[in-house]
Amino acid sequence: MEPSGPSERREESPLVQAFFEKRETLLLFLAARTRSMVEAEDLIQDLYLKIAAADASEVRTPAALLYRMAANLAVDHIRSARRASGRDARWRLETRATLGGEDVVPGPAADETIAERQRARLLAEAVADLPPQMGRAFRLNKLEGLTQAKTAEAMGISQKMVEHHIQAAIRKLAERLRP
Repeated sequence: MEPSGPSERREESPLVQAFFEKRETLLLFLAARTRSMVEAEDLIQDLYLKIAAADASEVRTPAALLYRMAANLAVDHIRSARRASGRDARWRLETRATLGGEDVVPGPAADETIAERQRARLLAEAVADLPPQMGRAFRLNKLEGLTQAKTAEAMGISQKMVEHHIQAAIRKLAERLRP
């Protein structure tokens, strides 16, 4: 009979193992799509909860599945945010307050706006400081959403080279933006 209880460690699925290996790159992937490190952190947690509960015993390419799941989470999040924004805009039109003929609309706190702009500026500077080919591959694939095949075609290089550039860019960005 095998021991059971708190001291026994359950073997992690290949998907969970791949998640921990790719966590930083997945985080940057989500940050590029949502344009917010805070939202990316939330989505990475959601992704972990999904894969931890999933039966991934027959997954052949865990990394590909992780990126597909992350992309789907980002799309769902962006759609949800757009719906909420539309709802909020309609609500503001119906309930807006005016002062002297001008709309009075509460906005985000000034310190939050400044912090968000600073994070965006740091990311933009980090991407701009990448070597030219690496930066172009990263921007085309991660920021403009081209597939690696389309990125390779646009740059006139192999898809494997695009993959190499993107991985190297993500490593450099993670090192530079790490708190």
